[in-house]
Amino acid sequence: MKFIGIIPARYQSSRFPGKPLAMINGKTMIQRVYEQALSALDHVWVATDDHRIADTVTGFGGNPVLTSPDHKSGTDRCAEAADALAGKIDFDVVINIQGDEPFIRPAQIRKLMDCFTGNTEIATLVRKIQDVAELADANKPKVVLNNRMEALYFSRAAIPYVRGTDFTEWTALANFWAHIGIYAYRTDILRELTALQPGILENLESLEQLRWLENGYRIKAAETDYQSFGIDTPEDLERALKHFSD
Repeated sequence: MKFIGIIPARYQSSRFPGKPLAMINGKTMIQRVYEQALSALDHVWVATDDHRIADTVTGFGGNPVLTSPDHKSGTDRCAEAADALAGKIDFDVVINIQGDEPFIRPAQIRKLMDCFTGNTEIATLVRKIQDVAELADANKPKVVLNNRMEALYFSRAAIPYVRGTDFTEWTALANFWAHIGIYAYRTDILRELTALQPGILENLESLEQLRWLENGYRIKAAETDYQSFGIDTPEDLERALKHFSD
């Protein structure tokens, strides 16, 4: 299998405008994501709808590709970029690396790559939940897996439900999985996903990956023990800077 990393990055964000260009100890956020991805992949591109981001990427020696400003998801932006790059680079799998994860580890990307044996269609990462506060947090999606480490369902709720037991004891009685929002898709599957319409479950939970499950696609999961640190707000960046060491 041949892989390409695509980092979707848009300038406009309701909670943090210009987020990809925010500085983290002398480098922009998008440069830090790019360099981490490049440690695991031979080919990495930034898919953006903004010339300021594209110019920044070019400035540090990276590869930008301009995409439509109308995309509603990173998956759609990745798909447009993949189509544009198909004639330039030979690849079988697209890895969608979040542009607001400057601390992603190359080993996490390699775990996704290792999922692509046999007939894997889509892959993502999961991490065991130890803290009941995280289990209760609706902003942190959870996933239930089958015995083949494939996703059965994603939810903002605590799943599975442990009947007849106090909630504070749940993590001691069952495995609960947090979903880490990095994806890899076979190129043919990625094109199919972008043609799907949002379904009932996706609209209820506001989780894009439920659209794929509703339509019968299989999502393979690989386990990571690394606590990711996505940056959604300026406050998240402040907290990250306190923990960051170059």
